[in-house]
Amino acid sequence: MSDNSTPNSKIQSIAVLCSGGDSPGMNAAIRSVVRTAIGEGLKVYGIERGFAGLLEGSFIEMDVSSVGNILQKGGTILRTSRCPDFHEPEYRKQAASILKRKKVQGLVVIGGDGSFNGAHAFHEEHGIPVAGIPGTIDNDISGSDYTLGFDTAVRTAVEAVDKIRDTAHSHARSFIVEVMGRRSPAIALHVGVCCGAENIVMPNKDMNLEEIASDIKRGEKRGKDSSIIIVAEGEVPGLSYQIQKQLKSKHEIDAHVCILGHIQRGGSPSPTDRFIASRMGFLAVQALKEGQQKIATTYNQGQVHVSPLQDCLKKKKEYLPQYIEIVKALSI
Repeated sequence: MSDNSTPNSKIQSIAVLCSGGDSPGMNAAIRSVVRTAIGEGLKVYGIERGFAGLLEGSFIEMDVSSVGNILQKGGTILRTSRCPDFHEPEYRKQAASILKRKKVQGLVVIGGDGSFNGAHAFHEEHGIPVAGIPGTIDNDISGSDYTLGFDTAVRTAVEAVDKIRDTAHSHARSFIVEVMGRRSPAIALHVGVCCGAENIVMPNKDMNLEEIASDIKRGEKRGKDSSIIIVAEGEVPGLSYQIQKQLKSKHEIDAHVCILGHIQRGGSPSPTDRFIASRMGFLAVQALKEGQQKIATTYNQGQVHVSPLQDCLKKKKEYLPQYIEIVKALSI
């Protein structure tokens, strides 16, 4: 499908789903989609468990009360999943047949780049209008400065590291704190700056253990009795424990490991996530109503926009080296 809009289209029914990892703010986006659509006179379905639920026909007809009192809740009331089957054209064909039987004429997908790629292929093959809302704590979708859940995840991690810093100081210890981010350094960079970390280890980058050890020992010489190293988890499990082991064996530095894990995905979304999610949900429905075919809501330069979905199909590649410079400058 080459056209991005069909001005004369008459959408009367849409569905919304969440796909991939959950993120704070998804419920706020669902609420905005449902209430905006109902206000426009559209029928709205919620699809449980993402693309897997779509293939299983797990539809719930939504009304205004369906999304009452969810704005402040973490996770997603529709639940979510990863669906390898949806990578295959035959299953996307089944999904299109299911939507057509339900007389659903537009689909809102809340998720990350994998979910967006699935939605894009789905539209290209079957012509069903799709609108993506970027929901991932990793803040790693191209074409958008911000994704839902990132602010809440960073706040959660910062609060945890601040508490760990108290113990590190009390016991004169170094801590290696692992945050989420298998392929994205965004959380690690922001938490490292906000918490005054001595070092940040980013995913898929060569680790400079000599530099980490040198920085810790330099701090000790000036009377600093504790250090915090922030580690993005990376794609290979156990990175923090590798660092711990090598610091001990090669540099005689004792460090404790604390892996924050999935607490970063949960919890009540911040006001920032609620506000941006509400704006994105509203614009996604408006775009479908206007006849746009494959779009994503994006956040750039402080504003929410409607952008071509194809601009948001890749992960961001930049590593924001200036953040590392800030950490180095402030941790002396």
